[in-house]
Amino acid sequence: MTAIDWIIVLALNGPVILYALLKSGSTRDSKDWFLAGRTLPWWIVGLSLYATLVDSTDLVVDSGATYGGGVKFYLINWIGCIGGWLLLAHGIILPMYRSGMYTNAEYLESRFGLSARVTSVLVQVLYRTVILGIIGTTNFLTLKIVCGWGDAMAWTVVSCIAVLATFYTMAGGLKMVAITDSLQSIVMILATVVFFFIVANEVGGWSGLQAKLTAESAELEQQMMHTGSDVITRTDATALGQAEIEKHLRLGGTHDEATKQIVHHSPAWLACLSLILAGLAYSIVNHTQSMRLLGARNERHLKQSVAFAGVVLIGATFLAQSLGLFGRALFPDIDTLPVDESIRSKDAIFPVMVRDLTSAGLKGLIIAGVMAAAFSTYDSIGSTLSALLTRDVYRRMIAPDRDDAHYLAVGRWLTPIIIFGSFLYIPALLSGGMIDFYLKVVSSFVVPLLVVYLIGSFTRAHRSSALVGLVAGGGFGLYAFAAKSFSDTTALLPPALMDGNATGPVTFLVTTLAMGINTLIRGRENSPLFWQSPDALGQAEDTGKLPLALGLAVLALGLFLGFVIFI
Repeated sequence: MTAIDWIIVLALNGPVILYALLKSGSTRDSKDWFLAGRTLPWWIVGLSLYATLVDSTDLVVDSGATYGGGVKFYLINWIGCIGGWLLLAHGIILPMYRSGMYTNAEYLESRFGLSARVTSVLVQVLYRTVILGIIGTTNFLTLKIVCGWGDAMAWTVVSCIAVLATFYTMAGGLKMVAITDSLQSIVMILATVVFFFIVANEVGGWSGLQAKLTAESAELEQQMMHTGSDVITRTDATALGQAEIEKHLRLGGTHDEATKQIVHHSPAWLACLSLILAGLAYSIVNHTQSMRLLGARNERHLKQSVAFAGVVLIGATFLAQSLGLFGRALFPDIDTLPVDESIRSKDAIFPVMVRDLTSAGLKGLIIAGVMAAAFSTYDSIGSTLSALLTRDVYRRMIAPDRDDAHYLAVGRWLTPIIIFGSFLYIPALLSGGMIDFYLKVVSSFVVPLLVVYLIGSFTRAHRSSALVGLVAGGGFGLYAFAAKSFSDTTALLPPALMDGNATGPVTFLVTTLAMGINTLIRGRENSPLFWQSPDALGQAEDTGKLPLALGLAVLALGLFLGFVIFI
């Protein structure tokens, strides 16, 4: 990194941060801080949805994901997240919006009881702080590899980014976060587009990518470039004793004596379903998404925002995630990555390409995009989780009768605790693939909550069924999580269920069955909206069919790309 690179980084991020700090004092009450006074237009909501979803993990970790798993990872965003946005904006969130709720966890208490509300908060705090930890880790890897810094210097800069995001989030709340997200998304998109064309040119474009992968292995090209191919992993067993081989086989697969390999097949349909569920869970369970929609100025703006966000998401994530594919063509074997062995993993592919393929000036633009992505998600998750903890735990269970200024202060001061508390995850994240750790958490703990939101919004399931479903689904998810951890010593699940792609779908099924059986025993409610007041029901707005038609068109584009073009 040269002086001109750092000037570009400061020029692209500095004015946004300065604007946020100067304007943040306009927030005066908790409604302004938590909901932006419900004044946000569709384009700010849409860009903020995108910027919150596409953080530096998408530039770094998702490149690592596609480096390892290929085009299947497009499906998380193109089908899962966009489908989740549509379900959220046109169904799940509307009763919350009309009732003036501040968080999506408030809805769960109205529909299912206090236990569901508190569980939602705890799960969201768990898995969203994992994302904050991933952001810190990706920034560290990027700065260490691209700038050639030591650990201390890289962590100092990562901490400074977190401190700046904390300051303007504490002061400004959702409105300032949404505005800065929108501005930062422009930097992120610009950096992604420029870097995509740099790397694509190095590989020889899409045809060059396919040719290089095929030259390495026809099987590799199939897995990397087609969503319809099974996921095949091969482990060299030449130096393994029988006991070590048996440990590997507890996770599934077969031992091929001829090639001395342990070969594991995961069906394409199962891998795709698992990734789509992860995307649905992100959009629907995650209050960083709901919070932005709840801040929309009316229902039309709320619904239009997700169609706009979907278009941006498809284009931007194609560019960002394709970087991992190009990286696999350049470095087919992870052992060839030219980085220190202590940080050599698939997550290092993005920083390595930035370091080796960009010149002065362009390198600064890419790093500016990474930092903008980090800012946009530090502030978003910090404000979201503080809202959940303040409204759904502190106000609901600890101090219910304090004035508005008190809750505003609590929400503000929880923000730094959340952001810097996430650093506790970093040692675990540095020890392996970050996307793998994230998907384990989602499949085990977040998918049961996804089922509760879906069944609660679209069926007449009994009020008590959420607790039953969360205990059953969460219990299985926890057991599956533990089974993988203890697979070296004992087999806690059959090999078929040890497949990482199976955990999410099976957890979804277990939760659904538990809620269904409970409802059969205890009876159905009169309506999914039995809890809502007549006044709130009467606030429904006639938004016409256009917002839904636009949203479905965007989802259809994602389906076409995922299951026709890349099949």
